[in-house]
Amino acid sequence: MFRFKEAGRLRVMGLGAVHTVALAEARDKARECRKARLDGIDPIAARRALRQAARIEATKSVTFDECARTYIEAHRSGWNAKHAAQWAATLATYVEPVFGALPVDAVDLTLVMKAIEPIWTIKTETAGRVRGRVEAILDWATTRGYRQGENPARWRGHLENLLPKKSKVRRVEHHAALAYPEIGGFVAELRQQEGVAARALEFTILTAARTGEAIGARWSEINLADRLWTVPAARMKKADKEHRVPLSDRALAIVDAMAEIRSGDFVFPGGKKGRPLSNMALLMTMRRMGRGDLTAHGFRSTFRDWAAERTNFPSEVAEMALAHTVSDKVEAAYRRGDLFQKRRQLAEAWSRYCAAPASAGQVVPIRAPAKVD
Repeated sequence: MFRFKEAGRLRVMGLGAVHTVALAEARDKARECRKARLDGIDPIAARRALRQAARIEATKSVTFDECARTYIEAHRSGWNAKHAAQWAATLATYVEPVFGALPVDAVDLTLVMKAIEPIWTIKTETAGRVRGRVEAILDWATTRGYRQGENPARWRGHLENLLPKKSKVRRVEHHAALAYPEIGGFVAELRQQEGVAARALEFTILTAARTGEAIGARWSEINLADRLWTVPAARMKKADKEHRVPLSDRALAIVDAMAEIRSGDFVFPGGKKGRPLSNMALLMTMRRMGRGDLTAHGFRSTFRDWAAERTNFPSEVAEMALAHTVSDKVEAAYRRGDLFQKRRQLAEAWSRYCAAPASAGQVVPIRAPAKVD
């Protein structure tokens, strides 16, 4: 024990049990206490303050996984369900095994590189998303006071010095697309095919929708009276709002045909009860037609090329039809509507073009709609 007086009062400070602290060690501790007394420090109060600080620090310490879960929950209301699931999945796959269980303030450059460097050249796009998500979570943790210092996942002026740019290593692979002058012949042959998959593929082509949006269409999304298909925000890939799709005469006829064999919630039901048609079913349909070189998604490019080169419709109408987001913030702020009436005209023009191979050289003029929203 170390004995001392503080303000005339005798104080006794334990230095540790004799079976744990040796005599020489106890003397060293007593010497440190005497030095503290020379500076007017109460060693008991100083030790108590250190223990309190350690307890506070322990309560503040959270793991990266805990920060990630809280971050995702905080932003979930602003994301669609698919986007939130992608965040959780990529972090669980590539980050959690490396440093997910570690305190977030322990995440440094070495750990970040260990997580993303192995996939940077083989899954470049995924690695870029992982890096960005780690950076966002670490910034959030810094703001909350869970960590200090520079963000080790920052790209500009930091990781860009250690990793090659994505454009240098990523091999851009475009979805195989059919040249638009050939679409009429393809659709004519497609209509000779039997089965749900053939109808789903034609519906996908006519609506210029993403494959997942089309094969996942539910009857609750279809408004036959208004000739309208409304894809909810939760099923859209990038947009944060629902997407209205006008149904041309032929697209509506496909929906009517599917209604006659309706079974369950999905417009294009799959082989398993309660499940939609699979993307593989569309691919197999094209293979049976001898067009295994194509992808269903590639028909969106066919539609976009046709709209640009064979019609007078403004480019923003085609972009809206493809549900592409507007990158220009000023343009996005002024564009309030979804150009639906013009898109309905575009849908009918595209449907007619797909049904008439001989019209490949025609230019389709735009007619001013009665009402433009």
